[in-house]
Amino acid sequence: MNDKNLRIPKRVKRSDQIVESVKRWVALNRMQPGERLPNERELMEQFECSKGTVREALKSLEVQGLVSIRTGPNGGAILERVPYEKASALLRNFLHFEQPSGPEIYALRTLVEPEIAALATPRLTDEDLAALNALIKRCEVAPETFEERMDQRIAELEFHVLLAQRCGNAMLAFIGRFVNDMIRDMVIFKKSALPEQREFSCANLKYHQKLLAALKARDADSARQLMHEHMKSAEHFNRELEGQLNQHFLGMNRGIPG
Repeated sequence: MNDKNLRIPKRVKRSDQIVESVKRWVALNRMQPGERLPNERELMEQFECSKGTVREALKSLEVQGLVSIRTGPNGGAILERVPYEKASALLRNFLHFEQPSGPEIYALRTLVEPEIAALATPRLTDEDLAALNALIKRCEVAPETFEERMDQRIAELEFHVLLAQRCGNAMLAFIGRFVNDMIRDMVIFKKSALPEQREFSCANLKYHQKLLAALKARDADSARQLMHEHMKSAEHFNRELEGQLNQHFLGMNRGIPG
């Protein structure tokens, strides 16, 4: 047998083994944020390891955002709900050097946003509908400054974020919010170098107004169809803008002296 084909399994650190065991234990026991893990001595006895190893495992859980460590008589490791913002930031860091394109992001968005809209339709409160309407109002007047342009782009994304937060499906909600974060980070701010794309903005406004009407009527099927059309329209405009952006930076590069 060729030695190159031999793969010696990587030895897993004892502290990492403890981290995974604790995660499984928490899931099996359906523990909730705010509940306590066993104290250091109990963990040392359970895993037959040193205090240093237990502390290393707890520190790892803390860095991952799964526990907070409190000192004092009533201290210890307290389970925490990982904030969405932290999870999204870590995943965006992972994708940073992959550099997914605008069209790739919009292709994923086209898959998830219609279902998010349909699921959110019966769950929206009067306050939610008022908030969606306020976001639409922020986009009705043509922007005059760069700051106003950015404010309107953010308002457009917040419309979709609110729907994701109300869809009632944890996985879809995360993906929907995450995709909108990606658009904000990798699409909007890249394209801030280009002039205002008023036709794109008007199309977004028109679809949001129609969507709000369907949401108010509690018409999930219409909301799903309108969102699909909206996403296909946005994907089309994004492909055009991607081409403009490439030409813009190509022109800039040609102007740089060698």
